[in-house]
Amino acid sequence: MIPKLVILTEIIAPYRIPVFNALAQRPELNLHVIFLSENDPTLRQWRVYKDEIRFQYDVLPSWRRRLGGYNVLLNRGVHAALNRIEPDVLLCGGYNYLASWQAAYWARRRRVPLLLWSESTAFDRRRGYRFVEFAKTLFLNLCAAFVVPGRSSLNYLQNLGITEQRIFTAPNAVDVSLFSQSAEAARQSGPQPGGNHRLPSRYFLYVGRLVKAKGIFDLVEAYGKLNAEIRTQIGLVFAGEGSDRGELQERAARIVPGTVQILGFTHREELPGLYALADGFVFPTHSDPWGLVVNEAMACSLPVIVTNVAGCALDLVQDGWNGFVVQPRDPLQLAAAMARLAGNSSLRAEMGANSRERVEAYSPATWAAGMVEAVCKTRK
Repeated sequence: MIPKLVILTEIIAPYRIPVFNALAQRPELNLHVIFLSENDPTLRQWRVYKDEIRFQYDVLPSWRRRLGGYNVLLNRGVHAALNRIEPDVLLCGGYNYLASWQAAYWARRRRVPLLLWSESTAFDRRRGYRFVEFAKTLFLNLCAAFVVPGRSSLNYLQNLGITEQRIFTAPNAVDVSLFSQSAEAARQSGPQPGGNHRLPSRYFLYVGRLVKAKGIFDLVEAYGKLNAEIRTQIGLVFAGEGSDRGELQERAARIVPGTVQILGFTHREELPGLYALADGFVFPTHSDPWGLVVNEAMACSLPVIVTNVAGCALDLVQDGWNGFVVQPRDPLQLAAAMARLAGNSSLRAEMGANSRERVEAYSPATWAAGMVEAVCKTRK
Protein backbone atom coordinates (compact mmCIF):
# COMPACT_ATOMS: atom_id res chain seq x y z
CA MET A 1 0.00 0.00 0.00
CA ILE A 2 1.31 3.44 -0.92
CA PRO A 3 2.10 5.43 2.25
CA LYS A 4 0.25 8.70 2.81
CA LEU A 5 2.44 11.65 3.74
CA VAL A 6 1.01 14.78 5.34
CA ILE A 7 3.16 17.92 5.34
CA LEU A 8 2.12 20.54 7.87
CA THR A 9 3.49 23.94 6.85
CA GLU A 10 2.70 27.60 7.34
CA ILE A 11 1.52 29.29 4.14
CA ILE A 12 0.96 28.70 0.42
CA ALA A 13 4.28 30.27 -0.55
CA PRO A 14 4.88 30.52 -4.32
CA TYR A 15 8.30 28.88 -4.03
CA ARG A 16 6.84 25.82 -2.27
CA ILE A 17 4.21 25.00 -4.88
CA PRO A 18 6.71 23.64 -7.49
CA VAL A 19 8.42 21.33 -4.99
CA PHE A 20 5.13 20.03 -3.61
CA ASN A 21 3.91 19.46 -7.17
CA ALA A 22 7.06 17.46 -7.91
CA LEU A 23 6.55 15.37 -4.79
CA ALA A 24 2.90 14.72 -5.67
CA GLN A 25 4.05 13.21 -8.98
CA ARG A 26 6.17 10.57 -7.26
CA PRO A 27 4.52 7.12 -7.30
CA GLU A 28 6.12 6.04 -4.01
CA LEU A 29 3.76 8.06 -1.81
CA ASN A 30 0.46 9.89 -1.60
CA LEU A 31 0.91 13.56 -0.64
CA HIS A 32 -1.47 15.78 1.31
CA VAL A 33 -0.43 19.25 2.51
CA ILE A 34 -2.02 21.09 5.42
CA PHE A 35 -1.41 24.84 5.36
CA LEU A 36 -1.86 26.82 8.55
CA SER A 37 -2.77 29.94 6.56
CA GLU A 38 -3.00 31.08 2.95
CA ASN A 39 -0.56 33.94 3.38
CA ASP A 40 1.06 36.27 5.91
CA PRO A 41 0.31 39.81 4.69
CA THR A 42 2.01 41.29 7.78
CA LEU A 43 5.38 40.23 6.33
CA ARG A 44 4.94 39.69 2.58
CA GLN A 45 2.42 40.46 -0.13
CA TRP A 46 2.87 37.21 -2.02
CA ARG A 47 0.16 36.22 -4.44
CA VAL A 48 -1.45 32.84 -3.80
CA TYR A 49 -1.09 30.82 -7.02
CA LYS A 50 -3.84 28.27 -6.34
CA ASP A 51 -4.27 27.57 -10.04
CA GLU A 52 -0.76 26.05 -10.09
CA ILE A 53 -1.40 23.59 -7.25
CA ARG A 54 -1.33 19.93 -8.34
CA PHE A 55 -1.56 18.25 -4.93
CA GLN A 56 -4.21 17.64 -2.31
CA TYR A 57 -4.32 20.26 0.40
CA ASP A 58 -6.29 21.89 3.21
CA VAL A 59 -6.06 25.37 4.70
CA LEU A 60 -6.93 25.42 8.39
CA PRO A 61 -9.00 28.20 9.97
CA SER A 62 -6.53 30.60 11.55
CA TRP A 63 -6.02 33.71 13.68
CA ARG A 64 -2.81 35.69 13.24
CA ARG A 65 -1.30 38.66 15.07
CA ARG A 66 2.10 40.29 15.33
CA LEU A 67 2.94 40.78 19.01
CA GLY A 68 6.19 42.69 19.35
CA GLY A 69 8.73 40.79 17.29
CA TYR A 70 6.75 37.54 17.40
CA ASN A 71 4.37 36.08 14.86
CA VAL A 72 1.43 34.43 16.65
CA LEU A 73 -0.62 32.02 14.56
CA LEU A 74 -3.40 29.93 16.09
CA ASN A 75 -5.42 27.30 14.26
CA ARG A 76 -8.57 25.25 14.64
CA GLY A 77 -9.11 21.76 13.27
CA VAL A 78 -5.62 20.25 13.37
CA HIS A 79 -6.72 16.96 14.94
CA ALA A 80 -9.88 16.79 12.84
CA ALA A 81 -7.89 17.16 9.62
CA LEU A 82 -5.37 14.50 10.64
CA ASN A 83 -8.10 12.10 11.73
CA ARG A 84 -9.79 12.53 8.36
CA ILE A 85 -6.62 12.15 6.25
CA GLU A 86 -5.05 9.35 8.37
CA PRO A 87 -1.40 9.85 7.35
CA ASP A 88 1.17 7.09 7.58
CA VAL A 89 3.94 9.67 8.00
CA LEU A 90 3.70 13.25 9.25
CA LEU A 91 6.22 15.97 8.44
CA CYS A 92 6.18 19.33 10.27
CA GLY A 93 7.81 22.36 8.72
CA GLY A 94 9.01 23.75 12.05
CA TYR A 95 8.02 23.74 15.70
CA ASN A 96 7.21 27.40 16.37
CA TYR A 97 3.42 27.14 16.00
CA LEU A 98 0.92 25.55 18.35
CA ALA A 99 -0.45 23.50 15.46
CA SER A 100 2.96 21.80 15.07
CA TRP A 101 2.85 20.65 18.68
CA GLN A 102 -0.74 19.46 18.34
CA ALA A 103 0.25 17.47 15.26
CA ALA A 104 3.35 16.06 16.98
CA TYR A 105 1.39 14.73 19.95
CA TRP A 106 -1.30 13.39 17.58
CA ALA A 107 1.44 11.43 15.80
CA ARG A 108 2.89 10.17 19.08
CA ARG A 109 -0.45 8.84 20.33
CA ARG A 110 -1.08 7.02 17.06
CA ARG A 111 2.50 5.82 16.59
CA VAL A 112 2.81 7.64 13.28
CA PRO A 113 6.44 8.56 12.43
CA LEU A 114 7.04 12.29 12.83
CA LEU A 115 9.66 14.04 10.69
CA LEU A 116 10.90 17.58 11.23
CA TRP A 117 11.69 19.66 8.15
CA SER A 118 14.42 21.75 9.75
CA GLU A 119 16.21 24.72 8.19
CA SER A 120 17.82 25.99 11.41
CA THR A 121 21.58 26.60 11.42
CA ALA A 122 24.20 27.48 14.02
CA PHE A 123 23.88 31.11 12.92
CA ASP A 124 20.15 31.33 13.68
CA ARG A 125 19.69 34.60 15.58
CA ARG A 126 17.04 33.00 17.83
CA ARG A 127 19.63 30.53 19.04
CA GLY A 128 20.52 30.87 22.71
CA TYR A 129 17.11 31.99 23.99
CA ARG A 130 16.33 29.64 26.87
CA PHE A 131 12.69 29.07 26.02
CA VAL A 132 13.46 28.48 22.33
CA GLU A 133 16.21 25.99 23.17
CA PHE A 134 13.99 24.18 25.68
CA ALA A 135 11.10 23.93 23.21
CA LYS A 136 13.46 22.80 20.46
CA THR A 137 14.84 19.97 22.61
CA LEU A 138 11.34 18.75 23.48
CA PHE A 139 10.25 18.74 19.85
CA LEU A 140 13.39 16.98 18.61
CA ASN A 141 12.71 14.18 21.08
CA LEU A 142 9.32 13.62 19.45
CA CYS A 143 10.81 13.12 15.98
CA ALA A 144 11.77 9.86 14.30
CA ALA A 145 13.84 11.56 11.59
CA PHE A 146 14.77 14.93 10.11
CA VAL A 147 14.87 16.52 6.66
CA VAL A 148 17.31 19.37 5.99
CA PRO A 149 17.94 21.58 2.93
CA GLY A 150 21.72 21.48 3.05
CA ARG A 151 24.99 21.16 4.93
CA SER A 152 24.56 24.03 7.39
CA SER A 153 21.33 22.56 8.74
CA LEU A 154 22.78 19.04 8.77
CA ASN A 155 25.81 20.19 10.75
CA TYR A 156 23.56 22.00 13.20
CA LEU A 157 21.46 18.91 13.93
CA GLN A 158 24.56 16.78 14.32
CA ASN A 159 25.89 19.27 16.85
CA LEU A 160 22.64 18.78 18.78
CA GLY A 161 23.38 15.06 18.99
CA ILE A 162 21.20 13.79 16.10
CA THR A 163 22.89 10.89 14.32
CA GLU A 164 23.52 11.17 10.59
CA GLN A 165 21.41 8.06 9.95
CA ARG A 166 18.31 10.00 11.06
CA ILE A 167 18.98 13.02 8.83
CA PHE A 168 17.95 13.20 5.17
CA THR A 169 18.66 15.97 2.67
CA ALA A 170 16.06 17.47 0.37
CA PRO A 171 17.90 20.41 -1.23
CA ASN A 172 16.02 23.70 -1.11
CA ALA A 173 14.82 24.44 -4.62
CA VAL A 174 12.98 26.86 -6.85
CA ASP A 175 11.52 26.33 -10.31
CA VAL A 176 14.89 26.64 -12.05
CA SER A 177 13.45 26.35 -15.57
CA LEU A 178 10.86 29.08 -14.98
CA PHE A 179 13.44 31.60 -13.76
CA SER A 180 16.08 30.65 -16.31
CA GLN A 181 13.78 30.83 -19.32
CA SER A 182 12.06 34.03 -18.17
CA ALA A 183 15.40 35.72 -17.57
CA GLU A 184 16.68 34.76 -21.01
CA ALA A 185 13.50 36.16 -22.57
CA ALA A 186 13.99 39.41 -20.64
CA ARG A 187 17.59 39.72 -21.84
CA GLN A 188 16.48 39.33 -25.45
CA SER A 189 13.59 41.78 -25.14
CA GLY A 190 15.57 44.84 -24.09
CA PRO A 191 17.05 46.90 -21.28
CA GLN A 192 13.91 47.52 -19.19
CA PRO A 193 13.31 44.27 -17.25
CA GLY A 194 11.23 45.89 -14.55
CA GLY A 195 8.18 46.85 -16.58
CA ASN A 196 7.34 50.42 -15.55
CA HIS A 197 10.47 50.74 -13.39
CA ARG A 198 13.09 53.01 -14.97
CA LEU A 199 16.10 51.06 -13.82
CA PRO A 200 19.76 52.00 -14.12
CA SER A 201 21.46 50.58 -17.21
CA ARG A 202 23.71 48.59 -14.84
CA TYR A 203 23.00 47.66 -11.24
CA PHE A 204 23.59 45.34 -8.33
CA LEU A 205 20.38 43.74 -7.05
CA TYR A 206 18.99 42.83 -3.64
CA VAL A 207 15.65 41.02 -3.27
CA GLY A 208 14.06 40.50 0.13
CA ARG A 209 12.59 42.19 3.18
CA LEU A 210 13.88 45.66 3.98
CA VAL A 211 14.88 45.07 7.58
CA LYS A 212 18.21 45.54 9.36
CA ALA A 213 18.68 41.80 9.98
CA LYS A 214 18.92 41.23 6.22
CA GLY A 215 22.02 43.43 6.03
CA ILE A 216 20.45 46.16 3.91
CA PHE A 217 22.29 48.96 5.71
CA ASP A 218 25.60 47.13 5.23
CA LEU A 219 24.81 46.90 1.52
CA VAL A 220 23.99 50.58 1.05
CA GLU A 221 27.09 51.51 3.05
CA ALA A 222 29.20 49.19 0.88
CA TYR A 223 27.80 50.82 -2.25
CA GLY A 224 28.76 54.22 -0.85
CA LYS A 225 32.33 52.97 -0.36
CA LEU A 226 32.76 52.12 -4.04
CA ASN A 227 34.79 54.75 -5.83
CA ALA A 228 32.85 57.53 -7.51
CA GLU A 229 33.64 56.31 -11.03
CA ILE A 230 32.06 52.91 -10.33
CA ARG A 231 28.99 54.54 -8.76
CA THR A 232 28.42 56.70 -11.83
CA GLN A 233 28.38 53.56 -13.96
CA ILE A 234 26.43 51.12 -11.80
CA GLY A 235 23.47 51.56 -9.45
CA LEU A 236 22.01 49.59 -6.58
CA VAL A 237 18.44 48.28 -6.72
CA PHE A 238 16.38 46.98 -3.80
CA ALA A 239 13.22 44.94 -4.49
CA GLY A 240 11.21 44.46 -1.32
CA GLU A 241 9.28 46.02 1.53
CA GLY A 242 9.89 46.21 5.24
CA SER A 243 9.86 48.27 8.39
CA ASP A 244 13.29 49.83 7.71
CA ARG A 245 12.52 51.15 4.24
CA GLY A 246 12.35 54.75 5.41
CA GLU A 247 15.78 54.67 7.04
CA LEU A 248 17.21 52.90 4.01
CA GLN A 249 15.93 55.71 1.77
CA GLU A 250 17.48 58.33 4.04
CA ARG A 251 20.89 56.64 3.97
CA ALA A 252 20.72 56.08 0.22
CA ALA A 253 19.97 59.76 -0.43
CA ARG A 254 23.33 60.73 1.10
CA ILE A 255 25.31 58.81 -1.54
CA VAL A 256 26.52 61.16 -4.28
CA PRO A 257 27.29 60.31 -7.01
CA GLY A 258 25.35 57.12 -7.40
CA THR A 259 21.87 55.70 -7.97
CA VAL A 260 19.99 53.73 -5.32
CA GLN A 261 16.50 52.64 -6.30
CA ILE A 262 13.93 50.99 -4.02
CA LEU A 263 11.18 49.31 -6.02
CA GLY A 264 8.98 48.01 -3.22
CA PHE A 265 7.53 44.52 -3.12
CA THR A 266 7.99 42.68 -6.41
CA HIS A 267 5.87 39.71 -7.45
CA ARG A 268 7.29 36.52 -8.92
CA GLU A 269 6.41 37.45 -12.51
CA GLU A 270 8.63 40.55 -12.37
CA LEU A 271 11.63 38.98 -10.64
CA PRO A 272 13.31 37.18 -13.57
CA GLY A 273 13.37 40.47 -15.45
CA LEU A 274 15.07 42.20 -12.53
CA TYR A 275 17.61 39.43 -12.15
CA ALA A 276 18.25 39.20 -15.88
CA LEU A 277 20.13 42.45 -16.45
CA ALA A 278 21.76 42.86 -13.04
CA ASP A 279 25.56 42.75 -12.82
CA GLY A 280 25.28 40.62 -9.70
CA PHE A 281 23.05 39.63 -6.82
CA VAL A 282 23.90 40.56 -3.22
CA PHE A 283 22.54 38.77 -0.14
CA PRO A 284 24.14 40.48 2.88
CA THR A 285 22.00 38.82 5.58
CA HIS A 286 22.96 38.66 9.26
CA SER A 287 20.94 35.46 9.80
CA ASP A 288 18.95 33.37 7.36
CA PRO A 289 18.08 29.66 7.35
CA TRP A 290 18.65 29.49 3.59
CA GLY A 291 17.85 32.32 1.14
CA LEU A 292 15.86 31.03 -1.85
CA VAL A 293 16.39 34.34 -3.63
CA VAL A 294 19.98 33.14 -4.12
CA ASN A 295 18.63 30.06 -5.95
CA GLU A 296 16.53 32.36 -8.12
CA ALA A 297 19.44 34.65 -8.97
CA MET A 298 21.65 31.68 -9.84
CA ALA A 299 18.92 30.20 -12.05
CA CYS A 300 19.04 33.53 -13.91
CA SER A 301 22.82 33.09 -14.42
CA LEU A 302 24.00 35.74 -11.97
CA PRO A 303 27.18 35.85 -9.91
CA VAL A 304 26.18 36.08 -6.25
CA ILE A 305 27.68 37.69 -3.16
CA VAL A 306 26.43 36.16 0.10
CA THR A 307 27.41 36.29 3.75
CA ASN A 308 28.76 33.11 5.30
CA VAL A 309 25.86 32.97 7.78
CA ALA A 310 23.30 32.39 5.01
CA GLY A 311 22.16 28.78 5.17
CA CYS A 312 22.67 28.38 1.42
CA ALA A 313 26.29 29.56 1.41
CA LEU A 314 27.95 26.17 2.02
CA ASP A 315 25.93 24.46 -0.70
CA LEU A 316 25.40 27.05 -3.41
CA VAL A 317 28.32 29.47 -3.39
CA GLN A 318 31.94 28.57 -4.04
CA ASP A 319 34.03 31.62 -3.26
CA GLY A 320 35.80 32.87 -6.37
CA TRP A 321 33.97 30.41 -8.67
CA ASN A 322 30.37 31.58 -8.93
CA GLY A 323 30.55 34.54 -6.56
CA PHE A 324 31.98 35.62 -3.25
CA VAL A 325 31.34 34.66 0.36
CA VAL A 326 31.86 37.52 2.83
CA GLN A 327 31.51 38.15 6.53
CA PRO A 328 28.25 39.72 7.74
CA ARG A 329 28.32 43.32 9.01
CA ASP A 330 31.46 44.08 7.00
CA PRO A 331 30.73 46.80 4.40
CA LEU A 332 34.40 47.06 3.41
CA GLN A 333 34.62 43.38 2.45
CA LEU A 334 31.26 43.60 0.73
CA ALA A 335 32.37 46.65 -1.26
CA ALA A 336 35.57 44.89 -2.34
CA ALA A 337 33.56 41.97 -3.73
CA MET A 338 31.17 44.33 -5.53
CA ALA A 339 34.08 46.25 -7.03
CA ARG A 340 35.65 43.06 -8.41
CA LEU A 341 32.41 42.18 -10.21
CA ALA A 342 31.72 45.73 -11.39
CA GLY A 343 35.07 46.06 -13.11
CA ASN A 344 35.30 42.70 -14.89
CA SER A 345 32.63 41.70 -17.40
CA SER A 346 34.30 38.39 -18.28
CA LEU A 347 34.40 37.42 -14.60
CA ARG A 348 30.69 38.22 -14.28
CA ALA A 349 29.87 36.08 -17.30
CA GLU A 350 32.00 33.16 -16.12
CA MET A 351 30.61 33.25 -12.58
CA GLY A 352 27.05 33.60 -13.87
CA ALA A 353 27.47 30.49 -16.03
CA ASN A 354 28.88 28.62 -13.03
CA SER A 355 25.90 29.68 -10.93
CA ARG A 356 23.50 28.31 -13.51
CA GLU A 357 25.43 25.04 -13.62
CA ARG A 358 25.49 24.67 -9.82
CA VAL A 359 21.79 25.40 -9.23
CA GLU A 360 20.65 22.79 -11.75
CA ALA A 361 21.02 20.18 -8.99
CA TYR A 362 18.69 22.21 -6.74
CA SER A 363 15.50 21.46 -8.60
CA PRO A 364 12.00 20.51 -7.41
CA ALA A 365 12.64 16.96 -8.66
CA THR A 366 15.78 16.66 -6.53
CA TRP A 367 13.92 17.98 -3.49
CA ALA A 368 11.13 15.45 -4.07
CA ALA A 369 13.64 12.59 -4.33
CA GLY A 370 15.10 13.56 -0.95
CA MET A 371 11.67 13.61 0.63
CA VAL A 372 10.78 10.20 -0.81
CA GLU A 373 13.96 8.72 0.61
CA ALA A 374 13.22 10.18 4.05
CA VAL A 375 9.66 8.83 4.11
CA CYS A 376 10.47 5.37 2.78
CA LYS A 377 13.48 4.75 5.03
CA THR A 378 11.71 6.09 8.12
CA ARG A 379 8.83 3.66 7.65
CA LYS A 380 11.10 0.58 7.43
